[in-house]
Amino acid sequence: MPEVIFPGPEGRLEGRYHPQPAPDAPIAIFLHPDPQYGGTMNNRVVYNLHYAFHKLGFTVLRFNFRGVGRSQGEYDQGIGELSDAASALDYLQAMNPNSKHCWVAGFSFGAWIGMQLLMRRPEITGFISVAPPANMYDFSFLAPCPSSGLIINGTADRIAPPKDTHALVSKLREQKGITITHEEIEGADHFFKDDEAHMKPMIDTVQSYVKRRLTEGSR
Repeated sequence: MPEVIFPGPEGRLEGRYHPQPAPDAPIAIFLHPDPQYGGTMNNRVVYNLHYAFHKLGFTVLRFNFRGVGRSQGEYDQGIGELSDAASALDYLQAMNPNSKHCWVAGFSFGAWIGMQLLMRRPEITGFISVAPPANMYDFSFLAPCPSSGLIINGTADRIAPPKDTHALVSKLREQKGITITHEEIEGADHFFKDDEAHMKPMIDTVQSYVKRRLTEGSR
């Protein structure tokens, strides 16, 4: 049953849900880019992340923030969208009560929302932050950052410039008890438009990182 509708703070939220046969499979949610610029759960980066995690044995859920697609409500500057993400995680956890690992992955605006969700939900054991717009949004709430994760961006990103991503990574790496892994995809823009040269290497890097984390069983 890939298409799902579940309750959110402002009405129903629309998602795509792909479970695993194992009842204790790890779970992950995926957060899309800014709705004001056409971001939806079917964004190429979000779509590819969703299926990359599913191939690794995760039960996965991506969804539309309020006011996007069939999701009810209106854009709320990120405040309501964070509540939407919390509702999506509630729904996923309720469907998978035996899961021992919980991850969140976000792209661009979704990376900002995902990292805020980390601060609210201590059960999140890992995160993937793709092209976080550290130049547009304040990430100072990550003090301390509660779990280890991967930040990945393109070297030719003009929307979220690499220098701002480097500054964010440096700040997070000063914190003890967590490991922030940072990878860059050479020549990739914000959207990883070239499938072979940019999107595939990005997804491969994410999969390798997640596999390693699962094997280590580390936080």
